[in-house]
Amino acid sequence: MEVRELTKKYDGKTVVDSVSFTIPKGKVISLIGPNGAGKSTVMGIISRLIARDSGLVAFEGQDISKWKSKELSKRLAILTQTNNIQMKLTVRELVTFGRFPYSGGHNTPEDEEIISRAIEYMELQEFEDRFIDELSGGQRQRAMIAMVIAQDTEHVLLDEPTNNLDIYHATNMMKIVRRLCDELGKTVILVLHEINYAAFYSDYICAFKDGRIAHFGPVKEVMTKEVLGDIYNVDFEIMEISGKPLSIYY
Repeated sequence: MEVRELTKKYDGKTVVDSVSFTIPKGKVISLIGPNGAGKSTVMGIISRLIARDSGLVAFEGQDISKWKSKELSKRLAILTQTNNIQMKLTVRELVTFGRFPYSGGHNTPEDEEIISRAIEYMELQEFEDRFIDELSGGQRQRAMIAMVIAQDTEHVLLDEPTNNLDIYHATNMMKIVRRLCDELGKTVILVLHEINYAAFYSDYICAFKDGRIAHFGPVKEVMTKEVLGDIYNVDFEIMEISGKPLSIYY
């Protein structure tokens, strides 16, 4: 996927300004930056949830706006910050929605097997007949990820997947993100505010500031105290855990 010269304005104010970058396949890429830096807007444009004013998102060599929705949904899945489920659904019924681009609501035995594997992968077997509104926040997040897994797309877009989770469930969520990449071969694109998670679990970092890309590259190149200080205007010290940078600010 290639992003070229994206621009977006709201009420005459430019919130995304000439943004260009290439998303490496089979990696975890985190979009970081201060509030209002443009990262969630770029994620929305990439997923076609937000219309761009100008520029191009090229997906598999074609302008993403030219893709038919059904075909695109077999290749790209998006999980937004707000996933309020209004219907009374069990975990299995929710995960079943992931197969809709393929089955149109008429699941085959193969679809049911894929749904079962997604539930098992997320260790939700004991909850699959429970209603979503009866689950904890961490369990609901896992169920949403199971739905994405059942959708079986190469690209997975997650906007603030650790939002409103405690440290235990947020850490488990980031471990799941790594598994999606390392075990299932998916390209995962995240918007994250927690830079420690971005540093430890990502392969690449795309850092935004004032609607532009300030830095893009492998984690070790971007997660330095100089780069982070430039982006956030805060002094940082960097330490490593298991050979990966973990940032601590003061």
